[in-house]
Amino acid sequence: KALLAMAAVAAAGSAFAQSSVTLYGIADIWVGKQNQEFTSPNTITKGKVKAGSGGVKNTSRWGVKGSEDLGGGLKATFNLESKVDLGNGATNNPAAGTGQMFDRQANVGMTGGFGTVKVGRSWNALDDMFGAANSGFDSDLAAQRVWLNSYTRAADAQIHYATPDFNGFNAAVSTQLNGNSANGASKVSAFNVTYTGGPVYVGVGYENDKGFKNLAGTAGGRKGTMINASYDLGMAKLLGSVYNTKEPAGVKINSYQIGADVPLSNGITVSVGYAASKPNGGDTNKAVSVAAAYSLSKRTTVYAGLRSEAVKQSNYNQFRKVDADFYAVGVNHKF
Repeated sequence: KALLAMAAVAAAGSAFAQSSVTLYGIADIWVGKQNQEFTSPNTITKGKVKAGSGGVKNTSRWGVKGSEDLGGGLKATFNLESKVDLGNGATNNPAAGTGQMFDRQANVGMTGGFGTVKVGRSWNALDDMFGAANSGFDSDLAAQRVWLNSYTRAADAQIHYATPDFNGFNAAVSTQLNGNSANGASKVSAFNVTYTGGPVYVGVGYENDKGFKNLAGTAGGRKGTMINASYDLGMAKLLGSVYNTKEPAGVKINSYQIGADVPLSNGITVSVGYAASKPNGGDTNKAVSVAAAYSLSKRTTVYAGLRSEAVKQSNYNQFRKVDADFYAVGVNHKF
């Protein structure tokens, strides 16, 4: 009996200690051209054909993630993820600087019947659902790229909580602590509520970025609200979203996009989209896009597409957005 008891305890301990570590990533590179590009903050030049790393189909990246079974349905998790430039092999994160190796994610958390809690650098709750109904495979080929308003994708030293699924309903909230955000003056907070059931998806998200400054350096923060939805008809998946922001100097920007993903065969999908964006006191920017993706396997996809923009120069000084028709073909490999 003693031997059986010891064996049972050993087996239980082994089960609780089960863990997994996964190396994963995306290698995405394209060849294309943008008709106008910024060569310095206020200089626009004619674009040339070039090879680019990620950002069209998906950003090139590598990461390590893992979990440990603690028993009773509780797991400890971690995730470290870095952007990579396939052109030169360097960490591709000019905005964050060279010292931030894991610029995309760097967090540890717990998950169980209560949901999931993560602490560290992670995507905020608005980003969790921001691209769920974008055309153009939520890439640089999407018409939505003409929008003049933006949002904060990831935040440092953030607490992120996501609920478990409640019959298709999910919610998440994220926020930085005052001690990690200049005593709250630059805090980024967000939340979302989504529903997925059968062919229907609907999401509502909100973000408050207290540290946001416009191109002129004017402070005042940014508040943004998004509603997006999709409906899968089988022959096509309809897509749509609306995103409104309030920014410094009393600027309000209203943007929307509509589109559809159309599967032509088991391996080919074509995505079309139209988007518009208008600031109060400014003119409307517009764009149309078409993109096609062909799955060579479960992990490798080739794609091609274009985004054609009609941008009003009256918006340039404040938002620095130029007519930027974009054409590209590329390959995307997941590992």
